[in-house]
Amino acid sequence: MILRTSPRTCEQWSLGDLETLRLVLRGGSVIDWRRIHFQTRDDVDRYLRLCLFEPDDPFDRARIQDVLDQAVQYLRTTFRYRVAEEVAHPREIEDLFLWASGAKEPLRLRRIACIALKLMHVVHHVQARALLHRARISEDELAHLATARVDQAAAQLRREGLPIVSASGSVKTKHSILTKLLAKKESLAAQVYDRVRYRVVVATRDEVLPLLLRLCDVLLPFAFVVPGQTQNTLFDFKKLVQGKESLRKLAAGLQAGLDLEAHDRRSGHAHERNEFSGDGYRALNFVVDLPVRLPERAVDPGDSLVTFCMVELQLLDQETALANERGRNSHARYKKRQLRGVLRRLSRGLVVPKRTRGGKKTP
Repeated sequence: MILRTSPRTCEQWSLGDLETLRLVLRGGSVIDWRRIHFQTRDDVDRYLRLCLFEPDDPFDRARIQDVLDQAVQYLRTTFRYRVAEEVAHPREIEDLFLWASGAKEPLRLRRIACIALKLMHVVHHVQARALLHRARISEDELAHLATARVDQAAAQLRREGLPIVSASGSVKTKHSILTKLLAKKESLAAQVYDRVRYRVVVATRDEVLPLLLRLCDVLLPFAFVVPGQTQNTLFDFKKLVQGKESLRKLAAGLQAGLDLEAHDRRSGHAHERNEFSGDGYRALNFVVDLPVRLPERAVDPGDSLVTFCMVELQLLDQETALANERGRNSHARYKKRQLRGVLRRLSRGLVVPKRTRGGKKTP
């Protein structure tokens, strides 16, 4: 994946850009990928910095090697994989990413390097979550660390000239979290993915996806999109690709055919639409595990400082944003429907029905 320093049009998108967009629009997982798209050592180093690893820092390099060691041990112990020594102990960690991309010889290492990176992705998450449980930091402080990172990225994109109409973040209140949990059908222990929310509005619909790619350049490591949590009512990926000649040329290189999203819908794997949203509500909402760096006072000596905070991002254009605030789509109407649903769920079977004048009970 080539990380550039300015927004690009769809004619400039690479295959890696297209795969990244699909990952976000669909709410997919990199664990299902067969290859990645780094071309140079600098590409990998920029990505590692997005993950808050400093490639030239011996401590960070040792951390990454430790994650790789655990991934290799799992593969060798659980599946008896013969992990090549070049992959288990690469001369430079960047080589692992370049082998998995097919951008570096020997090409025979591409598959095992890709498998190792998938395991590293999971091991890193497990370690970061364990660190967060040990860390001496409140949820509010963690949320504000994440919001500060997004604020900084939004300011950078504005300086670059992206047509950002508005960009604002918020943190759910305790009462809002209770309402969200009660509205969920799964259980009271269900995850709240949008405690930290950020909404970015651009001038036109055509500028939403270039904005998304720039966010993936300066803030969001593409691999950390939370699978199954995208709500996308703005873009149809198949129509997007088929509508542009430059994208049709890239389509043959995609890891899955253009009917993948239709298969998701038929098989019930597509993320369900929010039942409380208005019928005309349109937006691109997705959740990312945003890397954040903890203050040194919050961790024990020798611990890593990098963990994650889930952030929900909403991207849309100005016309759609205005339409979302009219009639049944408005946030006030949404909250009213949500609260009514929660109250109905709480009181079901516990509230004595009212009696009508005719003596019949009404629910």
